[in-house]
Amino acid sequence: MFRKESFEIFDIEGLEMRMQGVRAEIQPIFMEIGEQLKERISQAFPEQEFYLHIAQHRRRTSNAPENTWSAIGTQKRGYKMEPHFQLGIWQDYVFLYLSIIDQPKGQVEYAQKLSSALSLPKDFVLSKDHTRSEFYESSQLEEFVTRLKNVKKSELEMGRVWKAERFDGQQEDVILQEMLETIDDLLPIYQKLMED
Repeated sequence: MFRKESFEIFDIEGLEMRMQGVRAEIQPIFMEIGEQLKERISQAFPEQEFYLHIAQHRRRTSNAPENTWSAIGTQKRGYKMEPHFQLGIWQDYVFLYLSIIDQPKGQVEYAQKLSSALSLPKDFVLSKDHTRSEFYESSQLEEFVTRLKNVKKSELEMGRVWKAERFDGQQEDVILQEMLETIDDLLPIYQKLMED
């Protein structure tokens, strides 16, 4: 599970040094928790194969990443072309989202599916840009869905966040359970998005 040192990786200066920290400290956690989340998703869709992807940041040449993430989706070669689950970390929080990013082909259709009678748990948050750390209250969902439908370069992520302070080594089981519950809360929405 994430720990205090996981968040301190983002204090490391320089691309190569920070990436060494990401690979040593954070990616094994993505692998461990990601497999458990993938198992939970697979139980809900037993006929579908799911793949765990861990961001490698290979395209970066100078700037060290401000966050890093893993993704679970149905495509072996990548995850951005359809809705997928993301577990990631910024310097001050961990997130678990259902994500629609980078202009997937069915973006407008996804927005239409989301606009029909969708209610989110009160403690869910929304993100409209996976490259920025800001997140918003779930009460803004309707506005964000409209944006996803009408603005070509828009994005939408929804789920829960866990502040860095909670990763004190005392709450690991509780946080993991909350992550699994977040998957359970997101699965009906994911199912709706993936229906033909």
